[in-house]
Amino acid sequence: MKSADLDRLARRHGISPTRPSPDVREVAISSEAKRKILSALKVELSAAADHEAGTTRRERQPPDQKIPTSFLPDFLVGTRIWGISLQLYELRSPRNWGIGDYQDLADMVDLAGAVGADFIGLNPLHAPFLADPDRCSPYEPSNRQHLNPLYIAVDQLPGFAGSPEVERQLQGLRRTDLVDYVGVARTKLAAPRGLWPDWRKRRPADEIYDPDDFDAFVAERGDSLRLHALFECLSFSMVERGMGAGWRGWPADLQRFDSSAVAEFERDCADDVRFHMWVQWLAHRQLTQAAERAGKAGLRLGLYLDLAVGEAVDGSATWSEPEVYVCEATIGSPPDPFAVHGQDWHLAGYLPSAIASGDMSPYRRMVSAAMRYCGAIRIDHAPALRRLFLVPTGSRPVGGGYVRYPEQRLLQILADVSAEHRCLVIGEALGMIPPDLPDDLEAAQILSYRILSYEQDEKGFKPADAYPVLALACISTHDHQTLAGWWRGADIKARRDHAIVPPDLTEEHLRHRKRERRNLKAALEAAGLDLPAGLTARASREALRELTVSAYRFIARTPSRLAVVRLADLTDEKNPTNIPGTTDTYPNWKPKLSVSLGDLAASPLLARVTAAMREERPRR
Repeated sequence: MKSADLDRLARRHGISPTRPSPDVREVAISSEAKRKILSALKVELSAAADHEAGTTRRERQPPDQKIPTSFLPDFLVGTRIWGISLQLYELRSPRNWGIGDYQDLADMVDLAGAVGADFIGLNPLHAPFLADPDRCSPYEPSNRQHLNPLYIAVDQLPGFAGSPEVERQLQGLRRTDLVDYVGVARTKLAAPRGLWPDWRKRRPADEIYDPDDFDAFVAERGDSLRLHALFECLSFSMVERGMGAGWRGWPADLQRFDSSAVAEFERDCADDVRFHMWVQWLAHRQLTQAAERAGKAGLRLGLYLDLAVGEAVDGSATWSEPEVYVCEATIGSPPDPFAVHGQDWHLAGYLPSAIASGDMSPYRRMVSAAMRYCGAIRIDHAPALRRLFLVPTGSRPVGGGYVRYPEQRLLQILADVSAEHRCLVIGEALGMIPPDLPDDLEAAQILSYRILSYEQDEKGFKPADAYPVLALACISTHDHQTLAGWWRGADIKARRDHAIVPPDLTEEHLRHRKRERRNLKAALEAAGLDLPAGLTARASREALRELTVSAYRFIARTPSRLAVVRLADLTDEKNPTNIPGTTDTYPNWKPKLSVSLGDLAASPLLARVTAAMREERPRR
């Protein structure tokens, strides 16, 4: 194919001719990158470019086209609320099984209601690889349409009876500072398996775990649920045979869900498939209970769930619906000053041509799966509504490129589904984003995501009143250190220690952080907030607690409709949740809180921060 024809075909399939460089210049992507991305989009390069025109062109909606608007609850008009964010797995309690669970969530909901919060923000609860539980990132799930059974509170299931041996195992799982996903999965799945034979005979059951409700659940979720359960069975079988949990390492005749070998396997393992469907239903029932508990506890928004931007390339989703996913390319990000080589997130994304197709499109099903449980969703990497950076398999991120997605149709889906479920939408759009995207998201009534350390300009930190109304304001997220850690420069040192940035950049970042500390102090003082003496880079623990209270008062004073308090800030966590850019050099998604759920109410810092939030954002 001639270079001009290749360029024309790439443009017609939404491939941007340039990508950013670390010094924020635009550089041209190569012809090889275009060929690989077109192939990943399942475009036949030999096809005439003219045949593609008008059917695959993905342009931004015309300026005069009305942008669909997502749901906003009436009570948010004229008032500002606040909530608490946490990672569900990090919760400790004397009754859980070494990982936070849906009963812990229900108890946390009660605490949140007692201190005046209106929502609980959570990590994604998507289905993981049960047969390989150490693949524990909630942002690299096996399937976003199903739930994580490791969060089931087994002790709450009808018919469960413990034993001294099980209790000994649980004591060990509870004592660890990191979630032992392998031990948790082994113990947690063994207990429901013991309950399954009796339950299958329709006993015991109660109002919550009604067998008729299970039948209705199975019928409603249809082939998506059946294929996910079948994948789980195959995944366990393959691991037992010394193969991986992901389908790309399986024998060829098992890599397609519609093969005769898979049909034979399903016939032989019908009861096991039914069991995994039941486990999904148990998770569904307990999460539904937690959501209902939030309403009873007075949380006006209830639960707020996070949506991962993609799925594992070898998980249940790509195995059961290969026709709707990009092949041989993964989602990532281009080189930037904080990741000079770019990033490959090793996530599968929907095909632009398939993502919004049909009445029950892949995107509609995915967002509906989360919205049915919550009053708000947060879209991780909201720029994906317009474009994704795709890294071809075998290439480094510098060999990737941006691909356009059908923004108008995706916004319409969000508008329709959010209205159906009365669910507010938050869009996390940080880093390198199209300059006009925030305007589109605001017009769509999608709240922006404002992190304190990012809200700076050439003058320093923006004042509280400069924050937008249609936004969620916070101090940090799962990808950041706590405020105390940020103040000490722990994030910069971690990037250095894990070789994410070179030493010369580390020194530059440390000098910049010194200016940032000075500017943050100036912003807080300008807001009339008290700061402790001795607030240096080596400030004492008590001084940093004072800083935390003042910083949350600052966030609470913004006009943003939502403000969120990160639980890890209130428990003085030293270990970060996640260090972006690391894989096996840091135990991402495993650190537990240092404080048990039952002791949180007695935490002086929690009491001070939540009191400040109530004072700054009184209920109306």
